[in-house]
Amino acid sequence: MNTSPPNGFRTFIILWLTQSFSAFGTQLTVFALNIWLATVLFPAPEQRPELASAIAIMSLAIAIPSVFAAPIAGAWADRHDRKRTMMMSDALHGFLALIELVLIYTETFQVWTMAITVFLHGLIHTFHHSAFDTSYSMIVPKAQLARANGMMQTTQSLSGILAPGVAALIVSLPILARQGLIGGAVGNWLAGLPNGTVFAMGLDVVTFLVAAVVPYFLHVPSPQRQPAYAQNPGVSKSSLWADIKEGALYIWQRRPLLWLLATFTVTNFASSPIFVLTPLLLKFNLAADWTRNGFTFETATALMATISSVGGVVGGVIISAWGGLKTNKIYGVVLAILGTGLATIVLGLSPWFYLAVAMGFITAGLGPVMNAHSQSIWQSQTPPELQGRVFAVRRVIAQFTWPISTALAGYVGGVFDVGGYIVIMGIITTVFCIGQLFNPVLRRVEDKSYLDALAARSVKMP
Repeated sequence: MNTSPPNGFRTFIILWLTQSFSAFGTQLTVFALNIWLATVLFPAPEQRPELASAIAIMSLAIAIPSVFAAPIAGAWADRHDRKRTMMMSDALHGFLALIELVLIYTETFQVWTMAITVFLHGLIHTFHHSAFDTSYSMIVPKAQLARANGMMQTTQSLSGILAPGVAALIVSLPILARQGLIGGAVGNWLAGLPNGTVFAMGLDVVTFLVAAVVPYFLHVPSPQRQPAYAQNPGVSKSSLWADIKEGALYIWQRRPLLWLLATFTVTNFASSPIFVLTPLLLKFNLAADWTRNGFTFETATALMATISSVGGVVGGVIISAWGGLKTNKIYGVVLAILGTGLATIVLGLSPWFYLAVAMGFITAGLGPVMNAHSQSIWQSQTPPELQGRVFAVRRVIAQFTWPISTALAGYVGGVFDVGGYIVIMGIITTVFCIGQLFNPVLRRVEDKSYLDALAARSVKMP
């Protein structure tokens, strides 16, 4: 039962704004690092395997802790004050970003140091995500959850609209200074820098610090929980494993939820490589077309990222204003994923840059629709005091294919045709989702009485 505090949605709005600010800083960094890898560290065409491996390493460094530390982070979120966890996580993010800034400024930032710092960012983000993802369901009225979820889905996309263009400008500042377009003492100082990535990192530090401070002034409650040892006296009070097992058992006893997770497991396997493959698709498969249209690699990458983010914002605004399907939310999940699968096929086949950009807009636009409906289902079916544990196990099951597919993409992208591999991933998504539309078990995922009856029968079985 949702018992949100007075002014809970206003509190959520403030948190949403600060997290959007932080997401903007992170998008600056991610975009700047991709440009740095493609134009500074591995600029030559014959370095394609090294570039593919470096992008894959960066993605893996995020994926591994995000997936496999999730159960511990979820149990932590249910055991500790969630507001403090969010504040500490953002502060640690800012400290790590400061270290990255110094390494880039001193020209000692390499692939292995990037892997370490990005891994730590992923680990910290896992704890932050578990705390925040389970907090706003306690401050937002139940009727507003779909709208709040739509706003959260808009956050990354909204920051993505501004970040690529800003990052592309920031990264090019030293080049502009060396060309004499920026004069004076500032121009002389900029001309002496190898690249402008350091500025993107500086903005990232500021955004994380703001996100760490603001929650201190807000009321963000944590639920009163009934942990595993309350029902099972033989379980140790300090056992995180007991909490993880409790979250897994909750899902296992409700099989429609497992089918929902299977949908995202397949989708994440097929869609996760896009982060690795898109820069390669632009640099190699689509280079002739964007060159013919007067773009550079930086501006083509910025346009692709910006238009995709516009699509994400459009999708997020639509789901926020609409509020999503009131019943049969599962169709909002499966049909949106089906649309992304079809768009991915076109993306891989396209010889034209602008068509690829359009497909990026469509896939990003369907993402908020898919995720908001899914999140609403989970929040409605899971008690608040169990959400940290359940959502953490849910993330592991849904995303364990992410590192696998990312590592595979790092190899494939350096050796085989990138477009063909993207087409195969789109076909996998499309075929699986068509099958899910006819899955009778999945269609009952919103029937809470049915899910609880399944769980009760499971408990009674010897």
